Amino acid sequence: MPPRLPLQTAADDRGAASAQQKTPEAARNGGTLTAEPNRRSALLVDLDGTLTDPAEGIVGCFRLALETLGRIAPPAAELHWIIGPPLRGCFAEALKGEGDPEEALKIYRGRYSVEGLFEATVYDGVREALAELRATGTRLFLCTAKPLVYAERILGHFDLEQHFEAAYGDELGGRFQDKADLVGHILEREGLKADDCCMWGDRKHDVLAASRHGIPTIGALWGYGGADELRAAGAAALCESPSHVPAAFRALPRSERTRAS
Repeated sequence: MPPRLPLQTAADDRGAASAQQKTPEAARNGGTLTAEPNRRSALLVDLDGTLTDPAEGIVGCFRLALETLGRIAPPAAELHWIIGPPLRGCFAEALKGEGDPEEALKIYRGRYSVEGLFEATVYDGVREALAELRATGTRLFLCTAKPLVYAERILGHFDLEQHFEAAYGDELGGRFQDKADLVGHILEREGLKADDCCMWGDRKHDVLAASRHGIPTIGALWGYGGADELRAAGAAALCESPSHVPAAFRALPRSERTRAS
């Protein structure tokens, strides 16, 4: 089982903070706040494209792997589709049967594990949104398709680990390559109920993985999926910036089943 990050204590008493919640601005989908007993308390949070913009490192290492295998790598601007999905599948698609995806992944990780994982930036407003969520009693769990050994180092490097109760990610061998399996693992490991959880992510893979467990998703429009992709997958709400996420989360009652419009 993936190792857990140290338990973090919220700055304020969870019960008192929850009772004093105020909505700074309405959620993008116009949801109405519900009474405290019916609100969700756990948020599963994606990493790439949601908390950080990892394009420089991921795309750079991906192109290096293709070139090392003798392929002509597409321009960086044409490779944003690889940010989010499992990279094994991305390499298989890019190589089109003319190379070994596992060998490409090995080359990719050779550089990514040393330099590439830190070639990223934290989106403006992410730290403040995480702090607000945590201060109002929200339980935050990292839920990323990235191998956990990399995700934990990224959280530490960018000083984000303090906000999370625990971090979960894939294993190097691909045990949780299907993100829905990872979500199920988190629910079981943490003893969480699906109707008490919400996902926060930027790609359809986040929405579809969560929906298999009956969990709604807040879509991050600043990431790499975009509104059309997120709506088509069934996102419950869309947010234009991280600052909107705490209000959108509070606006999703435990019975929420609506989609973004």
